[in-house]
Amino acid sequence: MTEIFELLFGQYKTYSTTEITLEIIAVIFGFLSVWYSKENKIWVFPTGMISTSIFVYLLLKWELLGDMMINGYYFIMSVYGWYIWTRKVDDTNVTPISRITQKEKKTAIYIFFATLMFVFVVYKTFDKWTSWVAYVDTITTAIFFVGMWLMAKRKIENWLFWIVGNIISVPLYFYKGFTFTSFQYLGFTFIAIFGYLAWKKNLNKTPLTL
Repeated sequence: MTEIFELLFGQYKTYSTTEITLEIIAVIFGFLSVWYSKENKIWVFPTGMISTSIFVYLLLKWELLGDMMINGYYFIMSVYGWYIWTRKVDDTNVTPISRITQKEKKTAIYIFFATLMFVFVVYKTFDKWTSWVAYVDTITTAIFFVGMWLMAKRKIENWLFWIVGNIISVPLYFYKGFTFTSFQYLGFTFIAIFGYLAWKKNLNKTPLTL
């Protein structure tokens, strides 16, 4: 048991109490955000903004630039998504859940490859392109950028990107030494699966519940 505990949490010996506390708080609010997204509720955005704000600070301190940019982007897209989700499409209804259009598919592809190039340039600029982790981090960043953009636009396909990105992130964050965050992404994977099923069931049927 001691060996298992050491494997999972030994790296936290070098972290301050403040860093550990902030990571746990960010994880809790991250779970709340994903849960509210699954439930199709507007609280997905304020809870997500709290989580991402904390993670931007921590990831900058830990020099994980790709992850930091993901969370900074999440914060910006949360503001955009909050507006989209509450925008009325007519006198009584707000923006509904919908499927991605052909035009949006092209935009998603552009976002994916543009993100790959941008993150690569950032890593090279700061001389952080030093291991396989940088490659994986770049790919997951691009996946999550597209997923967040689709979620902000209330497209059901956002869950597919979250599922893939979360699955990759579980071992990635564990390898990086962030066990709590790794557990977070494991939980996110299951919530994303149920989220996709819930959105599919309620596609274009249930209006936003504020």
